[in-house]
Amino acid sequence: MNKSKNIIQVKNLSKTYSNYKAVNNISFNVKKNEIFGILGPNGAGKTTTIEMIEGLREIDSGDVTINNIDIDKNPSKAKEFLGIQLQSSDYFDNLNLTEILELFGEFYNKKVDSQELLEKIQLSSKSKSLVRELSGGQQQRLSITLALVNDPKIMFLDEPTTGLDPQARRLMWNFINDLREEKRTIILTTHYMEEAEFLCDRVAIMDKGSVLTIDTPNNLIKKLLKKGFKKKVKIQKANLEDVFLDLTGKKLRD
Repeated sequence: MNKSKNIIQVKNLSKTYSNYKAVNNISFNVKKNEIFGILGPNGAGKTTTIEMIEGLREIDSGDVTINNIDIDKNPSKAKEFLGIQLQSSDYFDNLNLTEILELFGEFYNKKVDSQELLEKIQLSSKSKSLVRELSGGQQQRLSITLALVNDPKIMFLDEPTTGLDPQARRLMWNFINDLREEKRTIILTTHYMEEAEFLCDRVAIMDKGSVLTIDTPNNLIKKLLKKGFKKKVKIQKANLEDVFLDLTGKKLRD
């Protein structure tokens, strides 16, 4: 990980709806080429925070800079660096995957190698399929592939493995690591703590609109143990998911 530069800077960011403070004066930086997790229970302010960083939601107060560009003052320029995973799967019902990727390329005025993009996420065999013919896991992978069309420096992945079986989840973990190896920065939200621990260089834990702590997963665990925390369940060297994958194999099932 390159620690020499912050590619995202968030300073005193706030958002209020009526009398509800969704995001309360938070500040943090994201380093270039790291996987940065934003964790928290439902209603913690994660989605609102990310949407303000992406330029998709108006900022009440505070500043967000993307690659030294103020997202509020120059949103179009800042968004050139971003790839955003779309949650909706309602992608042009009468177009196949190749056609959809080429169309997204036209949106960005880029020539797209659709086959190469589909191979990245093991969907090349579905290049002529319609979205409605894909499984839920395949649609999830397509949404990330579409976020790559602009060849972004920064990618936002919102719960990218929700609903995936163990094989597909492990594939997605490997793919996200590959994205980082391509010198991209990843902002990740997830409710799976094992996923955050495996993927993230650092995590910010949010609750009630505030950032409670930011550190590496390993350091946060060490701090908890120093407080005298002891697990009630004995830790084993493998878990049930490892057993499942050992018995059924790691090959993707589509």
